[in-house]
Amino acid sequence: MRLTDFWERMTAYFGAEYVGSVAQDHVLSSLGGRTVVEAIEAGIETKQIWKAVYEAFDIPYALK
Repeated sequence: MRLTDFWERMTAYFGAEYVGSVAQDHVLSSLGGRTVVEAIEAGIETKQIWKAVYEAFDIPYALK
């Protein structure tokens, strides 16, 4: 998944006002205790990051 696609999905679900907070503040145990931003910086694939996000936030299947 391209980084652009990842951010489009994040923004579509969380909204433009909230997506930054989720990405910077919410620690995901499935990403080794990293936030989304930290995971991206660590080089983790965006597909894996998106999977961690949709599992943590119980995002509906249609948006996965």
